Amino acid sequence: MQYSHKLLKKIWHRLAVAILLPLLWGGLGWGFVSCVDEEYPTADTPQDNFEALWRLMDEHYCFFDYKKKTFGVDWDEVHQRYRQMINPNMTKPQLFEVLCNMVGELQDGHVNISASFDLGRNWSYHEDYPENYNDSIVSAYLGTDYMIASGLKYKILEDNIAYVRCESFSDGIGDGNLSDMLSRLALCNGLIIDVRSNGGGNLTTAHKLASAFTNEKRLIGYVCHKTGKGRNDFSSLEAEHIEPFEGMRWQKHAVVLTNRSCYSATNDFVKCMRTFPNVTIMGDRTGGGSGMPFTLEIPSGWSVRYSAVVYLDSDKQHTEFGIAPDINVSMSGADTDRNRDTLIEAARQLLNGN
Repeated sequence: MQYSHKLLKKIWHRLAVAILLPLLWGGLGWGFVSCVDEEYPTADTPQDNFEALWRLMDEHYCFFDYKKKTFGVDWDEVHQRYRQMINPNMTKPQLFEVLCNMVGELQDGHVNISASFDLGRNWSYHEDYPENYNDSIVSAYLGTDYMIASGLKYKILEDNIAYVRCESFSDGIGDGNLSDMLSRLALCNGLIIDVRSNGGGNLTTAHKLASAFTNEKRLIGYVCHKTGKGRNDFSSLEAEHIEPFEGMRWQKHAVVLTNRSCYSATNDFVKCMRTFPNVTIMGDRTGGGSGMPFTLEIPSGWSVRYSAVVYLDSDKQHTEFGIAPDINVSMSGADTDRNRDTLIEAARQLLNGN
């Protein structure tokens, strides 16, 4: 496909801005921010804001084909239906609600609109399902004498099983911190990594932790980028690999605990971990969120975040709607009443060979 000099200049400008201005948004993944295309409607009217938002998504969003195949989203039909709800006398909050509902049709947790008075969002990926996590119960397992390494809380349980709680990938993990933690845990019979309710963060951090569980370079998936305004304008698939961590690595069986609130970079972490032969994924399906988000503005000044880069697993399958566990385990009411975590106990049994 050939591009005009003007279009190439715009593409390179957007890329430069995106690279120079990385932005973490709300703990739900990684993203980049840029300015709105100068060819979009520019008047701060309900109609222009509506058209600018629809076109922004139409030209930049990366999952239209997949969302249409999965649950029948027709973006042109969405335009016709929501355009009828726009009138020149509607208030800002009324316009905001209509626009949020429109992009909510995509059922993408990485797609939202941010105004000074509210953050529109679609969090149905976890709100519609059991939480399968209780922070108070997990705190009881950790007690007060747990150790901390780069935000990772860890402890050796009484049956010699290592427990590591990873609440977020927003902060980096130092090589020395990771090596020292795994050295301390090396004599344990097995290791539990609990990433439940980890909404994401930095993809590099997620890959750093995953790299400590493999001794060889491994294929973890594929990536392709939106290259044009057409809905199917994508680059060729590019293979993604993960290299072994250069410091201390875990050599025994490990279990990763998941729930529906494992999203974005955490979803990608689980995608990596499931390719390792000594790792078992246990719990509930992850929340998904496999597209890298970018951010643009519409004339109102509201920021619009959207998925722009597609990540697939090692079988070239989408993980946008989550990853199923190897072993499905849910929290039981009886265990909760006894201040026991069903998933942690199931992982301990597995690691102890029961």
